[in-house]
Amino acid sequence: MADRLTIVTWNINSVRLRMPIVEKLLAELQPDVLCLQETKCPDANFPEKAFRAAGYEHMAIHGQKGYHGVATVSRRPLGEIEKREFCAMGDARHVAVNVPFNGAVLRLHNFYVPAGGDEPDREVNPKFGHKLDFMSEMQDWLNGSETSRPAVLVGDLNVAPYEHDVWSHKQLLKVVSHTQVETELFEKVRERGGWLDAMRHFTPMEEKLYTWWSYRAKDWSKADKGRRLDHIWVSQPLAGAVRSAQVLREARGWEKPSDHAPVVAVFEC
Repeated sequence: MADRLTIVTWNINSVRLRMPIVEKLLAELQPDVLCLQETKCPDANFPEKAFRAAGYEHMAIHGQKGYHGVATVSRRPLGEIEKREFCAMGDARHVAVNVPFNGAVLRLHNFYVPAGGDEPDREVNPKFGHKLDFMSEMQDWLNGSETSRPAVLVGDLNVAPYEHDVWSHKQLLKVVSHTQVETELFEKVRERGGWLDAMRHFTPMEEKLYTWWSYRAKDWSKADKGRRLDHIWVSQPLAGAVRSAQVLREARGWEKPSDHAPVVAVFEC
């Protein structure tokens, strides 16, 4: 009998503040696994009861007060939880788990890559240097034994790598998230591990594809000045099992929304 697995990744921009729309998504979509970024709360304050009430008994939480934070919640048991630190900063930006799938397990990485500040120059903006160093550590680690097995990498990676991943390639070339130094390093991370970009696998390169729209726009949907900052990568041993990957755009318009929309991937073997 075929096994079907649905994974959602979503930068929630404060899990406690936006728990009503998280519960809405879980009720309507009923994914097997939900990966959240920017949870903005320490582990002790994570709303575990609400997730258990929704049927998500299994959790891997890596949070901190007021900043960053990632969490993976699941209806399936989670094994071998790992919380990796990058750049010796002590930030809560990664958690990995094993998820049962098709009689075995897949390794699921949940990332929140640093945004990088406003100025794309590491000499004047340490935040930008931190972002580049973070991705360099990803490049060194996420290959070999990490990608020779069934694995999925999801999260807010804070880079829009391709021309049509932003509303205006020309106007954003010098804007953090779409600069050449970021996009080239981003591709090195992905290519060294042999990761499949699941979203672009199902959406042609010439089509616009966004997951984030700024709060600054009075009508975010009409202005549609988006960027694709959220990603789903799949290792080659699992690539044949990906059935779909799409943005749940309507969630950006829910009450008191995050500025990111969820991304949904379905796997089946």
